[in-house]
Amino acid sequence: MPVEPLSQKEVEDRLAELPGWSLDRDRLIRSYRLGSHFAATAMVVHIAQVQEELNHHSDLTLGYNTVSLAVHTHSAGGAVTEKDFELARRVEDLAPGHGAH
Repeated sequence: MPVEPLSQKEVEDRLAELPGWSLDRDRLIRSYRLGSHFAATAMVVHIAQVQEELNHHSDLTLGYNTVSLAVHTHSAGGAVTEKDFELARRVEDLAPGHGAH
């Protein structure tokens, strides 16, 4: 089943429910700061596991004590879809367990 792009209004409404996330051109983005490089690495592994479960992958960047994501849906022409928000919500749910802020 094809994934449909969300309208600008739908994206804005959903972003209001995800503090810290924003839209950068055609991607949802978020960065987290963690207490150490090891904690950031553990969070990346956890996010990778969620991405595999969802079969939806972001551009995921590990810094010294930071984790950044940028996500959009390639199969929808690079637009933002509900799949992107599902991934963002799942990441938001796991972030506190890693001490991310």
